[in-house]
Amino acid sequence: MFLHSNATSHTWAFGAIAELLDNAIDEIQNGATFVMVDKISNPRDGSSALLIQDDGGGMDPEAIRRCISFGFSDKKSSEAIGQYGNGFKTSSMRLGADVIVFTRHMEERSATQSIGLLSYSFLMRMGHDRIIVPMVDYEFNTDIGKFGISRRHTNESFQANLSLLLQWSPYSSETELLKQFDDVGLHGTKVVIYNLWYNDDGNLELDFNKDPQDICIEGDTRKVESLPAWRTVKEQHIANRLHYSLRAYMSILYLRIPETFCIKLRGQVVMPHNLADDLKFPEYILYKPQAGGLREVNVITTIGFVKDAPHVNIHGFNIYHKNRLIKPFMQAVNLTNTRSRGVVGILEANYIQPTHSKQDFERTSIFQKLEVRLKEMAWEYW
Repeated sequence: MFLHSNATSHTWAFGAIAELLDNAIDEIQNGATFVMVDKISNPRDGSSALLIQDDGGGMDPEAIRRCISFGFSDKKSSEAIGQYGNGFKTSSMRLGADVIVFTRHMEERSATQSIGLLSYSFLMRMGHDRIIVPMVDYEFNTDIGKFGISRRHTNESFQANLSLLLQWSPYSSETELLKQFDDVGLHGTKVVIYNLWYNDDGNLELDFNKDPQDICIEGDTRKVESLPAWRTVKEQHIANRLHYSLRAYMSILYLRIPETFCIKLRGQVVMPHNLADDLKFPEYILYKPQAGGLREVNVITTIGFVKDAPHVNIHGFNIYHKNRLIKPFMQAVNLTNTRSRGVVGILEANYIQPTHSKQDFERTSIFQKLEVRLKEMAWEYW
């Protein structure tokens, strides 16, 4: 089915979570001060669900339709890293079968709140051959001082959509649904992903029990625990932890975070980790890519030995794009070559294009030239 196959563009669960975080980071320009990621319980059956919530500008009824209906993709700003649109759909469906979105938005003289449901379970169970996305909208009525049904709905369409929401969401009454806005404030968005996917071992892919302040990828942590002691130093390096610890990955996901904004994971602030601080004998190398059509572009790479070298065999380049980490510890030099062992680099390359999943770059000639130059840098530095 299209909805499920669309989600397979994300091979890695943390990559899907990162794309949802990008939407919140983009909301900093609209006054967002936090994004939080947490585990909550589905009130219908007690199963684990994933919560992602921010206090950004929220979405009006048109924007939420662009977010979770199909056929829309909204990327207004060239500086935006997120994409309320296809990115939201592919990433949420990668993590679980169903997602419900609560959002509240304020304009100059009006306020709206909307609830939308994208449910693979509903579509599969009902055998729909087209994607139906139940949605209800409310607008603030200044005469009575509270939210009422939006004028965009007929009573019949509102009740039909509400009925589907109550049948297929974790919330079995309209009162319960509206209660989810209690901690949203004047504006913001709350995303609840439920019926989370299981791995091949029959366990939840996201492990909420390993560490109460983290979300781990089940199975990857066990690999590390079974290693002999001499290898644990290497495995505890962030280059390895980022693959199974969401807290580690989130700490390096953005090159710069404003002081007015924080990322919280399971109630605890994620402290930003500047990878350049891990280097000894750092150098700064300027690269000016030569490519047709490019205005003058300067890329500065910070390069050095990782502090634990030579005891840890960590090396590679961390390539950011518009503040967002795309390729962590990308190996520019063949592993069989001991030259460049322990050499780590950090750079921001805004002139190359990431893939849709934002876990790699398009294999263009411009990117391939960068790879060649990074290999040269590693050898020259070593």
